[in-house]
Amino acid sequence: MERKEEDDKKEKKEEEAVHLRRKIGLLPAVCFIIGTVVGSGIFIAPKGVLMNSGSVGLSLLVWGLCGVFSLFGALCYAELGTTFKKSGGHYTYLLETLGPLPAFLRLWVEFLFVRPAVACFVSLAFGRYVVEPFYAPCAAPTVLIKLVSILGVTFVVAVNCYSVTMATRTQITLTFIKMFAMVLIIIPGVIALAKGKTENFQNGFEVDLLTLDRLPLAFYNGLYAYGGWFYLNFITEEVINPNRNFPLAIMFSMVTVTVFYVLVNVAYYTMMTPTELLLSDAVAVTFADRALQGMASVIPVLVALSCLGALNGGFFGSPRMLFVGAREGHWPPIFSMIHIRRHTPLPAVLFLYPMVMLILINGEIYQLINFTSFARWFFIALTTMGMLIHRYRFPLYPRPFKVPLVIVVTFTVVCFFIVVLSLYSDPWNTGWSCALTLTGIPVYYLTVYRFRLPHRWRRIFSES
Repeated sequence: MERKEEDDKKEKKEEEAVHLRRKIGLLPAVCFIIGTVVGSGIFIAPKGVLMNSGSVGLSLLVWGLCGVFSLFGALCYAELGTTFKKSGGHYTYLLETLGPLPAFLRLWVEFLFVRPAVACFVSLAFGRYVVEPFYAPCAAPTVLIKLVSILGVTFVVAVNCYSVTMATRTQITLTFIKMFAMVLIIIPGVIALAKGKTENFQNGFEVDLLTLDRLPLAFYNGLYAYGGWFYLNFITEEVINPNRNFPLAIMFSMVTVTVFYVLVNVAYYTMMTPTELLLSDAVAVTFADRALQGMASVIPVLVALSCLGALNGGFFGSPRMLFVGAREGHWPPIFSMIHIRRHTPLPAVLFLYPMVMLILINGEIYQLINFTSFARWFFIALTTMGMLIHRYRFPLYPRPFKVPLVIVVTFTVVCFFIVVLSLYSDPWNTGWSCALTLTGIPVYYLTVYRFRLPHRWRRIFSES
């Protein structure tokens, strides 16, 4: 009897302990991936893909290949998520496979510029789609767009600070809204295509405007639109039965997104010429004016809500990386703390807010994609390379879900190829991205690995 009471007390203590709870099942996991992937990219990036690919046919091929490539990466991360059942995504896997320095550098660039820049990009798209319909056909004031963007970021931060359940429900609702928005674009495009409106697809593979140095930038824009397939790995500790739900959620989500993305682009080209698409800063709005005259005002609202969903997914997942980094001693301990009642990583979420505000004031929307893509894909390549090394060193390590070797090798090689080629295509932005990444090395040795410094220096930093 006494032993039973002790066991009951122990279970009660574990339930009352402050930690991240497993509350995310298969449907929320699918909605989390789709809701984070489908944001502003499909409504803005088509311009960047077409601009850098040079033809309609090649741009559609880029969209399809980006989807397959992202699926390969997502499957690799499904293996990592079921092998290492800790939250933190890239950071955790680099720490487990390649060691603390690469993991710290990933943490450093994520919160120094990658996450704030990506959040800035999405929030600016949100602000643009909210404001522009009120000023059409004139240009909307930039200050007002940024003000609405700030309000959107503030709302998302407040939701993620308040409750995990509220953030999850918000994500599910916004995911269904954005899927409805894509269906609303696809249907009139497919109907027009069935009626024979194919003039924009004739001579679709003209390569006169194609240059090899710009093609990687087309893939960067396409891959940016698919970005977010790895965010479920940031919240591994909150997913129910990850061995089952990880692979299922990833495969269903990425196949669905790829099919929808290709169909949306087909619909764009059915109703708009390539020149018209390149002249448009808000492709979905231009499309709505042509194809959905009675509902043209609805599309900007739906796209804005889609951007809000991607923003919510980013602010839900990314702070978990900072939370785990602080827990491992790579960031100040305050960021490993969880709100005692709400069970949200409050300090980690709030840390991002001023960083996003800082970048939101300045920054050209297309340059932000190229600026962040180098660091993001470099560390993704390192992560999957680390997975290969871990497989070789620990062949008997339990892996509930294992990806074929050819997929892992192909994905890793292509990642490194894109990274190297981007240095040639856009040396200025990628050079700055590389330089900012390297600034994390002295920070690591001054703060995390201080005992490797000379004794005199170590004493100075210890006293400070």
